[in-house]
Amino acid sequence: MDWVDTHCHLNEDAFTSDQNDAITRAVAAGVRQMLVVGITLESSRRAVELAHKHASLFAVVGIQPNYVQTAAPTDFEEIAVLAQQPKVVGIGETGLDRYWDYVPIEQQIEFFDRHIALSQKLNLPFVVHCRDAEADVVAVLRRHAAEGPLNGVMHSFCGDQATADECLKLGMSLSFAGMLTFKRNDDLRKVAATVPADRLLVETDAPYLAPAPHRGKRNEPAYVRHTCDFLADVRHVEKDELARMTSANARRVFRLPASDSVLT
Repeated sequence: MDWVDTHCHLNEDAFTSDQNDAITRAVAAGVRQMLVVGITLESSRRAVELAHKHASLFAVVGIQPNYVQTAAPTDFEEIAVLAQQPKVVGIGETGLDRYWDYVPIEQQIEFFDRHIALSQKLNLPFVVHCRDAEADVVAVLRRHAAEGPLNGVMHSFCGDQATADECLKLGMSLSFAGMLTFKRNDDLRKVAATVPADRLLVETDAPYLAPAPHRGKRNEPAYVRHTCDFLADVRHVEKDELARMTSANARRVFRLPASDSVLT
């Protein structure tokens, strides 16, 4: 098997004690590439450092919506510089969050706009965090789509069918995480079954959202195979076919090399 974990946080404290071991376990399990995603300037720097150390890792840099209010005035400018580093393959995670409501929505939208503009300037895809803010996210995406094609990913998608349809119409790809495997998520599985094959991605969001059979434990990139296998069953396709499909999509969207399996 050949999997790509399109969204993980190996740069977080949860992996302080066994970061290298987690990477080794993932590669041994067949996860050939992992995208380490920033949520602040500092975590974005750590993502880039990790990508430079390990052939199988790539970085996505940005300021997540719950952290934009605490960002220093120059942090986004530094993200823009960091985004031009080798092995940075995306901008984010950005987006909107009304669940925690830490930051006024207007300020979140301002930073969302800035991330999308940076992604367009650098010709890199943007990665969207959306929690209880589907209508707001779609409104921002529609506004930018009116100015030109979008190249983005709805990370850990958990919206309804109408949101999925609108995001797909606007050119977005949808990435599914461990929530897809949770028993009460029949509606999300129905959505996942309808996504066009060329717009489908998988991720762990490690250390969060561990899929069955590891639910409740710390998640890690090696577990992306469980979500991918579950998604194959949902879509009634062979597991190796879905692995090939989602990995090919990830490599196209993020312009990754064909495969990296040796750590450096």
